[in-house]
Amino acid sequence: MSSKFFWKSLLATPALLGAAMLVSSSAIAAEVQPKANVDALLEAAAPSLESLSAKSLASEAVPLQVSAVPNQPIAASGVEASATTAAPQAPVQIAQIAPQQAAPATTGVSSLEQVAQYSNDSQAGSMSQVTSISQLSDVQPTDWAFQALQSLVERYGCIAGYPDGTYKGSRAMTRYEFAAGVNACLDRISELIASSTADLATKEDLATLQRLQEEFAAELATLRGRVDSLESRTAFLEAHQFSTTTKLKGETIFAVGIPIENGVEGTSDPQANLGYRVRLNLDTSFTGKDLLRARLQARDFGTPESLGGVAWKFSGDGPTGGSNSVILQKLFYTFPVGDRIQVTLAARGVSDSDFVRSSISPFDDDGGGALSSFGTPSQYNFMPGNAGAGAIVQLTDNLSLDFGYSASEASGTRPGQGLFNGDYGIVAQLTYLSSFVDAAVTYGNGYRASGFVFDRSPEVANTYGGQVNFKFGALEVGGGVAYVPIRSIGIGDFDIWSYQGTLALRDFGGEGNLLGVLAGTPGYGSSIPGSLSGTFNQDNAFQVEGFYRFKVNDNISVTPGLIYITNPGNNDQNGDSLVGAIRTTFSF
Repeated sequence: MSSKFFWKSLLATPALLGAAMLVSSSAIAAEVQPKANVDALLEAAAPSLESLSAKSLASEAVPLQVSAVPNQPIAASGVEASATTAAPQAPVQIAQIAPQQAAPATTGVSSLEQVAQYSNDSQAGSMSQVTSISQLSDVQPTDWAFQALQSLVERYGCIAGYPDGTYKGSRAMTRYEFAAGVNACLDRISELIASSTADLATKEDLATLQRLQEEFAAELATLRGRVDSLESRTAFLEAHQFSTTTKLKGETIFAVGIPIENGVEGTSDPQANLGYRVRLNLDTSFTGKDLLRARLQARDFGTPESLGGVAWKFSGDGPTGGSNSVILQKLFYTFPVGDRIQVTLAARGVSDSDFVRSSISPFDDDGGGALSSFGTPSQYNFMPGNAGAGAIVQLTDNLSLDFGYSASEASGTRPGQGLFNGDYGIVAQLTYLSSFVDAAVTYGNGYRASGFVFDRSPEVANTYGGQVNFKFGALEVGGGVAYVPIRSIGIGDFDIWSYQGTLALRDFGGEGNLLGVLAGTPGYGSSIPGSLSGTFNQDNAFQVEGFYRFKVNDNISVTPGLIYITNPGNNDQNGDSLVGAIRTTFSF
């Protein structure tokens, strides 16, 4: 009976040490999930003990080679406890998960003194030995190492928590902490062995240990290979990474426009054309919650209205810098202030819609939404900008107050330019987002020296808009309206109206696909002053667009569509136009 007791204590040795390794190594936890019976799994790590006699087991301490915790950058030092009488016959390797550097055979006196000192400090700062896993408040039954910790606490009694009753299992462990934990478990094993006075082990016990080692040899070899491969790949990435704080994200768009019917009077028949746009975003985060974005862009789309009065969605997206020129198209920094405020500071390329939490429309996305510029709600078209600042204040989990100010010529120093004396835009929006409905009410004020509609004089525009989108699972139905009274300085006042309805069916025909229909008027005028009435017709244009975004894979989507518009340019002298288009978007 005593031999069986000692055999269990022998099994406890690798179990305790292995469990300590299991708790300390987050890299191994990510690769291999433990199973319920910790003792049975970790017995496989025990080497053949056939050559060890009962006398050697009783009188000699077996040296232990403990490999380094994978998260530590330096190689492990061996933790050796040697008897004064004779050297042991073979070391017992508890784990083989160290980096490729070889561990030294012995540990210097200063290192052992540090281990001893740390062990004493830890005991002084820890709570008394816990007798139940429930005493550790931050250890839950759902934790993957719960059963291992439960065994160490309740069966072997060699785990103590912190004074606040926590275990802090997710905190990184130092090599000295690991050594102190191993030492505590070895002390407990020594007590178990000392309490036995009969035969320590039989040949049958040792044969069982050897058989278990042989049965799990393949699994241990596989584990070592996976860890070595992971370390090699990690070292390669660290040696070749561009930056520890910056990620590169890109998007490329190819778009083909085919004019099927051109109704615009006085223009030559437009031809099928192909254009592109390339964006590279350098996204940098210094705290994990902030974002510094620098965007490089190049494109070669022509005039915004190049196909029978239809404006491409991606043709008027900020400063162009000339056809095919690479420019810094956007530069801003956003960061949190407290838990409910997000502040944005912009140096280039931002406008009103960049300061709000959402434009609500499901089609306001250059690479994945509508093909025409009508996909962006019209209330965001009358507030110019380039550089400025704004904030999103989260009033509740669903409701936010968004506002911002931007200037088109912030870098200019001449009269009529600068941050506060040139073209500008101000936006304020109340935004509500939920799983059922998204809605926003928007106010804007803008000034443009060259005019928003007419280029005869400066114009000031006030914008009032509302947008809503209801979500019924994959089906989304919404729309919006915008009212923009404009004062043309020295000429008179007039109004611009716009409205639209949206219908979106997500995941239609496959995950990530989108079927969209958009209809309404891009904008028409009323109350035009007499001196301008001859140059601005009030015949409302009406535009209908249908498209289908097909997701080829996670990085490529293809979007064909048709766009039909009556009275292009709000002029009934123009016939109807019909345009076919296809867009291919590459994301990387």
